[in-house]
Amino acid sequence: MVTRGTQGMQRIISLLNYANTNVRCNRPATEAEATAAVQAVRRAGWYSPGRTACLEESAAALLLAAQGRRAQWCHGVAPDPVRLHAWVQTVDGATVAEPGSTGAYTPVLTIGDRHQHPD
Repeated sequence: MVTRGTQGMQRIISLLNYANTNVRCNRPATEAEATAAVQAVRRAGWYSPGRTACLEESAAALLLAAQGRRAQWCHGVAPDPVRLHAWVQTVDGATVAEPGSTGAYTPVLTIGDRHQHPD
């Protein structure tokens, strides 16, 4: 059974895959550019009537792609208790605008310049 949440996640993954295969990204985003994109999405979230959490904030990867910049979108899991999280990384693996606790998450899906996983 496909739930509404699963459909939303499938759409995000499809959109990110499309952006990373069909949008011409000329160069990797710097950490400063990626941070600015994440912060812009976070600020916009303050005006959203719906939920704005890590999954929505990680859409900054799409904003960067629209600007011709490459970045990685990551979705990971942490154990005990089981938690999910999504975040943006630079192509060299630097986590962008995230607390140090993000290091507790193991990426299970990464879309972007390196370590591309198929759908």
